[in-house]
Amino acid sequence: MNRTAILLGVAVVAVVGLLSSIFIVDEREKALVLQFGQIKSVKEEPGLAFKIPLIQEVVRYDDRILSRDIDPIEVTPLDDRRLVVDAFARYRITDVVQFRQAVGVGGTASAEARIDLILRSRLREVLGSVTSDSILSVDRAALTTRIRDSARTEAAGLGVEIIDVRLIRTDLPEQNLEATFARMRAEREREAADEIARGNEAAQRVRAQADRTVVETVSDARRQAEIIRGEADALRNAIYAEAFGADEEFFEFYRSLSAYTTALQPGNSTLVLSPDSEFFTFLNESGAGTLAASPAIAPAAEAPAAEAPADVEAPADPAPAEAAPAEEAPAEAAPAAPAN
Repeated sequence: MNRTAILLGVAVVAVVGLLSSIFIVDEREKALVLQFGQIKSVKEEPGLAFKIPLIQEVVRYDDRILSRDIDPIEVTPLDDRRLVVDAFARYRITDVVQFRQAVGVGGTASAEARIDLILRSRLREVLGSVTSDSILSVDRAALTTRIRDSARTEAAGLGVEIIDVRLIRTDLPEQNLEATFARMRAEREREAADEIARGNEAAQRVRAQADRTVVETVSDARRQAEIIRGEADALRNAIYAEAFGADEEFFEFYRSLSAYTTALQPGNSTLVLSPDSEFFTFLNESGAGTLAASPAIAPAAEAPAAEAPADVEAPADPAPAEAAPAEEAPAEAAPAAPAN
C-alpha cells in the first residue's frame, strides 16, 4: 500500500514536471527561455518547445506588425508658422534578444515609450527643415519617408524595425486659427470686391452702349419723321396750291371763312374793329343789315383799327366792349358783329 502510494506520487510529480517543461510557441509570437534572467534559447518557430521546470521561464513577444499612435506635437517649420502634427507608426520586433537586452523587463510598454521619443525627435528635425507649404502639400509623402528612414536607423538598436510612419493630421494651433481665418476672409472679400468691380464696369459698358443705341435710334427715327413730315407738308401745299389756284376768289373766300371761324368762336371777348376793315369784306357784301342790328361791336371813331388781310389767319386781340371810347357816334356807324 505504501509502495503504491509512493509510485503514484512519483508518477504525479513526473507528469507535472513533464507538463511544466513543455510550452507551445504560437505562430504569432516569439519566445525567449530565461534562466535566472539570462537568455538560454530563442524559440522563433511555432510548435512545442521544452524548458527546465522551476529553473527556466518563458517570455513571449508579439511577432506581428504593431501600431503606435503618437500624441500630437507642435513643430515650427522654416517659415515660423507653428503646426500641430499628429502621427502614427508601424513597427515590428525583429530581434527578440536585442529587444530584451534593450528594454529589460519593461517589455513592449518600455519599447513604445522609447519609440515615441525617437519619432518625436525625428518629426521635429525633418519638419523643421522645410516650410509649412511643403508639409501641407503632396511633398508630405517624401517627408514621411525621411522620418521613417531616420527613425528606423535609431530604432534598430532596440531590435525593432520601423515599417512605416504617417501624418494623420496637420493643423494650426488654436491661437493661430482665428488669425488665419481672418486673413482668409479678408482675401476672399478682396477677391469678391474685385469681381464686383469688374461686373460693375462691364454693366456700365453695356448700359452706355445701350444708351448710345437708344439715342442713335431715336435721333434717326426723328430725322426720318421730319423728312416724312416735310415731304407730306410739301405735298399738302402742292395740293392746296393746285386746288385753290384754279379759283383765286374762292380761295380768298375760304380763307376769310377760316379766319371768321377762328376769331368768332363762342366765349371770345368782344372785338373792336373799324367798319371798313378788310376783315368784314365778305360780311359787308353778304349781310350789312344784319351787322347793323347787332350791338356786339361798338363803333369806334378814334379807336385804332386792327386790320386783318383776308388771306391771313389773324385773330384780333380781345378787348372789352366798354373799353372803346365813343364820344360822337356817327349816324353811319358800322353795325356791331356779335362775337358768337
